[in-house]
Amino acid sequence: MSTLFDKYAPLQARVDMMMKIGTDALGVKFDDILSATRGRIDNREILLAGTNNYLGLTFDPDCMAAAKKAVDDHGTGTTGSRVANGTYAEHTDLEHALAEHLSMPSCIVFTTGYQTNLAAIGGLAGDKDVIFMDADAHACIIDGTRLTNASTIRFRHNSPEDLDKRLKRLGPIDGGHPLVVIEGLYSMFGDIAPVDEFVDVTHRHGGYLYIDEAHSYGVFGPTGCGIAEDQGVLDKVDFISGTFSKSLASVGGFCASRHKEFEITRKVMRPYMFTASATPSNISAARAAVDKVKQGAHLRENLKARAEQLHRGLSELNFDLCADPSPVIAVRRPNEAVAAMEWNWLIENGVYVNLAVPPGTPQSSSLLRISLSAAHTKTEIDAIIGAFKGLGENQGEMMQSMAAKLQAAE
Repeated sequence: MSTLFDKYAPLQARVDMMMKIGTDALGVKFDDILSATRGRIDNREILLAGTNNYLGLTFDPDCMAAAKKAVDDHGTGTTGSRVANGTYAEHTDLEHALAEHLSMPSCIVFTTGYQTNLAAIGGLAGDKDVIFMDADAHACIIDGTRLTNASTIRFRHNSPEDLDKRLKRLGPIDGGHPLVVIEGLYSMFGDIAPVDEFVDVTHRHGGYLYIDEAHSYGVFGPTGCGIAEDQGVLDKVDFISGTFSKSLASVGGFCASRHKEFEITRKVMRPYMFTASATPSNISAARAAVDKVKQGAHLRENLKARAEQLHRGLSELNFDLCADPSPVIAVRRPNEAVAAMEWNWLIENGVYVNLAVPPGTPQSSSLLRISLSAAHTKTEIDAIIGAFKGLGENQGEMMQSMAAKLQAAE
């Protein structure tokens, strides 16, 4: 008899294979987080190299104190949406601080980063508009387009030329406008968009440019505003979205715009209107972190140095890296089974990275994904490089072990 879950049989087979090789890399449980770069799994201390904690602010004393004070002042939750009882002074203060930092007149704060793109894209694109989306867009961007009745056209990854060609082919839109959606730093490969070129192409065709700076806000630019600031076009971008769960060391998200009319979308964005607002502690921690970002040139300098150190070390070991140095360094592996085996070996040898496999990766790649932190030291980066060196030296033994485990499980 068929069941509702039969459609997941192929996925279950992949999970079963992963479990035969070792543990569930997509369901890791940390027993304790000791610092921005150290955690504990099964009573073993682990070097964290896959947390997206880019500026290392999760243990910053000011951010922690702000979160604790918010709980004392307001309790643990808001129990309502932003359009009901869920807007506190802290929410609007954070919106003003982010708008000021980005030099934009409007900013709206959301409960999660994922929800930010669902709400903003879904609220901006109308029936007659056309969304142009980078081929490697994050899942929340794709899902945001699905909340609209707008047509969606994909263009080649990081290719302003292909976007230009597709905009020309479409021509003027009767009663609508193009909305071009890209990312600043792409989260899987760690490659960077030519935002300045996208600005030129988009505006030349009368479109609006929307950039997700989730992995680049706080990390790039003289004041940490992201790739758009780093490339000198922050004032030309129409919409910038971001998350609190990376550099801002909290949970939540935001979308800012150089168009003050963006404020009206609060009245139509369903993921904004019909979900509980972010907790006071999360909002207050993020607000403290914004100040740290603005003053964080030293953090960005160390993060850049550690990224270059790791990229150089892995390159010298002849690992196949997906992009130039950035806070995200992805190591391409031959297939999913090998990647899972190597992920287990790294955990057993004290280093946590992300296992990234299809369909969540570009080009159906299987990756060992590393995300670095400004809190990482030179010594810790050397330890990561040493672990990958051991990975290469023990490849034959690991392959034999994997084959034996898979055979024993049959």
